[in-house]
Amino acid sequence: MMTGFAVFGPGSLYLTRTDIANTTPVNIGFANEFSLDETAETKDLYGQLQYPLVTARGTIKATGKAKAAVVSGLAINAAFHGMSFSVGQLLMASGEAASVPTVSPYTVTVTNSTHFDTDLGVVYAATGLPLIKVVATPTVGQYMVSAGIYTFSAADEGVAVKITYAYLATMGGQTKIVTNQLIGTAPTFQLDYSTSLNGNPYYLRLYQCVATKLSQSFKLTDFMMPELDFAIFANAAGNVYEASYPSAS
Repeated sequence: MMTGFAVFGPGSLYLTRTDIANTTPVNIGFANEFSLDETAETKDLYGQLQYPLVTARGTIKATGKAKAAVVSGLAINAAFHGMSFSVGQLLMASGEAASVPTVSPYTVTVTNSTHFDTDLGVVYAATGLPLIKVVATPTVGQYMVSAGIYTFSAADEGVAVKITYAYLATMGGQTKIVTNQLIGTAPTFQLDYSTSLNGNPYYLRLYQCVATKLSQSFKLTDFMMPELDFAIFANAAGNVYEASYPSAS
């Protein structure tokens, strides 16, 4: 007779900050992978024989790893950075097509000039060669920019260019700035994991965690899946984690 039960797939994973009272739980972002590792340090007592007389366990190091299938800014921030968000999203206008006017002033106002953030370069449309940015009085092959208005040389009149820049879209999204914090400053969080197979639910709660590593790997023809490594430690009540099984087997 078989005892125990099977667990399949990454399950559901929710994160709740514990360093701030009354915080909203966040779905980790369609968990793709979740793991828990416990490593115990042992000490052996030897006499004159080859094998130890006694082996005692010392400290235990508990760590975990979670990988998400989608990007959740709320989850990443709650687990790793603990910053605040502002409304709006930085976007890139890549290679916006324009032509230098044939009459003075030789200026081009980009489409998103009202919310212009940063210039990211100009190239000639025909050749892809970059123009050089200057602070004043551009000559052939040069440009200057202020508040989303690009000024070119009279020698480049009528030439087609491609302009790349960043701008802030204020109607949606959210943005955070990661600032330099004092050593020891980090959000702590509880992780709740649940999965079920063939009517056998399994639940795991990690009471107190702190992130140790955040990886965001961008690859050609592949998805970016944020990966979070974390350390697990006891909460104020001395509890480390709780595991709930579907049977007593």
